[in-house]
Amino acid sequence: MPLAYIVNISLAFVKMSSSAQTTQVFIPGKNWILSLAELVSFLEAKRAKFSIRSLSKEFFAVSIEEIAGVLTIADLGGILKIGNATTEFATQGIREAFLQKDNQARDELNKAIVPNNLINEMFAATPEKVFFGVSVYCAEESLRPVSKIIQRFLGSSVKRELSTHGKKSRFMGFSRDREYPQLSPVEVLKKHLVESKTEILLCIGRKQTMVANTVAVHNPFEFQKRDVGKPNQRKIFAMPPRLARIMVNLASCTQGRLLLDPFCGVGTILQEALLAELKVIGVDLNPWCIKAAEENLEWLKREYSLEKAEYTIFQGDARRLSDKLIERVDAIATEPDLGPALRQVPTTPYAKKIIAKLKPLYAGLLEAAYRVLKKDGRLVLVTPHIRTRSGGPVTMPIGEEAASIGFEIVYPFQKKIFASDVEVKKKLAETASFVDAEMRHKIGREIHVFQKIGK
Repeated sequence: MPLAYIVNISLAFVKMSSSAQTTQVFIPGKNWILSLAELVSFLEAKRAKFSIRSLSKEFFAVSIEEIAGVLTIADLGGILKIGNATTEFATQGIREAFLQKDNQARDELNKAIVPNNLINEMFAATPEKVFFGVSVYCAEESLRPVSKIIQRFLGSSVKRELSTHGKKSRFMGFSRDREYPQLSPVEVLKKHLVESKTEILLCIGRKQTMVANTVAVHNPFEFQKRDVGKPNQRKIFAMPPRLARIMVNLASCTQGRLLLDPFCGVGTILQEALLAELKVIGVDLNPWCIKAAEENLEWLKREYSLEKAEYTIFQGDARRLSDKLIERVDAIATEPDLGPALRQVPTTPYAKKIIAKLKPLYAGLLEAAYRVLKKDGRLVLVTPHIRTRSGGPVTMPIGEEAASIGFEIVYPFQKKIFASDVEVKKKLAETASFVDAEMRHKIGREIHVFQKIGK
């Protein structure tokens, strides 16, 4: 399949009605807490009326009453799939059917799990033989060992229902070595399952289970294009466009407003902000980065037809922003120096020396950021998260210093965004930063979100 065709599929979207409440299912990436924080920030910035009905590392179920405009999955860096919920029932029925092996429970489950509207969607979108897939996302630990059995059960149920309507169908299977029965975004894209409305999501929560049609899927080819397809890249500490988009959304900066990156590098955060229809300013001390960022943003304008994109890039010291900026900005998202490139995992004392050496830079940035931000503007800031030989990470706690300057920490998971029957663990409610690091990383990222208070 031509790459260009696959890329165009990323335009799948979800329209949010202002007149009726809809339930959307969101499948997050590996860092589910960061994905949830991004989604909440995005919806709040759009002034959406929403309530999180269910959350787990496998999926989020969100009732959305109103949102300004259209939510496209391309707007989000941390979400893999979006589904429209078609039906809902108690998870207890699945336990009885597959753990207790109750045949009557299976019959009842079959009636609940294959509603006519699910089949009608397939009929409307696929006039010929139906090719469909089923992905199971299971938040209930006791049911995970039988999730493949559940997936085959649902596939067979759909096939039988289609045959009663005289419709031939084929069910997409999996290799035996796959841990969980879930289609990847690439598989969904290549098999055209979004356009034909033929991927079914079975989202098994601890109390309630939802069945949904996939209406949008993450397009890794687009993010890859903006990563390695642009004219200039950085080999060390290169920020993935996916993470840059998450940071832009955490900044809660909406269309037409001004976002600043005072350590812009080759412009990765700036490019994601331009795609979000923001105006941007990039600053960097390195003259090569200025030239590279300008070339990258010109490339972006051509590739994505962004004729109206507004950006300014200039050389300067991030600790002296007010010397050159003639207007205050609505938001700042940035990744300063994270320390030296390490060939091996450092000792704890050496990691602490790295942090100590970087502290003056971060302190100067906090003060400069406060001066150029508008009231209530957000600062999304990355600090180093260094893995050590002792096993424990060495980090840079900057919350108290930010507070002393006039920032307040943004806690995204406040009780008001959850349905009344959702239990929110204290640890989640008190989450103030987000770590984005894998075992292969010697220096990972810790993402902080601050908001300016006062004038």
